[in-house]
Amino acid sequence: MAGISTHVLDIANGKPGAGMRIEFSVLENGEYRLIKTVRTNQEGRTDEPILKPEEAKAGQYELLFHVDEYYDGLKGKLSDPPFVDQVPVRFTVFDATQHFHVPMICTPWNCTTYRGS
Repeated sequence: MAGISTHVLDIANGKPGAGMRIEFSVLENGEYRLIKTVRTNQEGRTDEPILKPEEAKAGQYELLFHVDEYYDGLKGKLSDPPFVDQVPVRFTVFDATQHFHVPMICTPWNCTTYRGS
């Protein structure tokens, strides 16, 4: 299965990152152009793939995770301004026949991502 998918894990609270806003963009002519904005569901996943297999093509992409907004919505005691705010993850789809899963694991103080399966 080709395409792009993601999910968010809130390891500070040991649960899926439900309700996080994610912006998806593609690099065109040296600038990132917003394709769509999504929110994660109760499982920390998007209801549909970020990029469907039939729309997949090689290129450079960005997922912008709004980590600050997510944790602000939980009403925890965080620093102001937040330590981690918006986290851009830029990656290249080099083979449009492959699936690219790009998860985000976060806390209010750090984040990490990887190419999943």
